[in-house]
Amino acid sequence: MGATPPLQPVDVRIRRLAHGADLPLPSAQSSGSAGMDLHAAVPADQPAVVRPGAVSIVPCGFAMAVPAGWEAQVRPRSGLAAKHAITVANAPGTIDSDYRGEVKVLLANLGPEDFHVSRGMRIAQLLLQPVYRVTWVEVAELPETERGAGGFGSTGR
Repeated sequence: MGATPPLQPVDVRIRRLAHGADLPLPSAQSSGSAGMDLHAAVPADQPAVVRPGAVSIVPCGFAMAVPAGWEAQVRPRSGLAAKHAITVANAPGTIDSDYRGEVKVLLANLGPEDFHVSRGMRIAQLLLQPVYRVTWVEVAELPETERGAGGFGSTGR
């Protein structure tokens, strides 16, 4: 089976903010990376500290205009999760197409120790995804399936 051709690039307007002027823009770290790394725009002399069990809002130093019909998703970085139990509290966080404020990440510390966020640290990843509008069709009954109404753990897998 042949490879699926990549989708056409989507232009996203981005504006660096003064406190993020020296930081890299979001970028993929390899040719196969789905996400683009987000960098912490905290002051160099004042790293942010995420205490155990706490959530901290970490600025990224830019704003963007996500095109209509798209959303940007903020997701955790697997390395931070595996090594430090750091994740994105509202994963995936959604940046709507009509939001024009600074991109910020809600970092949550699930580990037992303080986590220090230094300037420029890669703290999360950003993905651009299409948004589909739903047309609800209300019915009296739903079609039957083998699973039925079985919920969490009901498939035995």
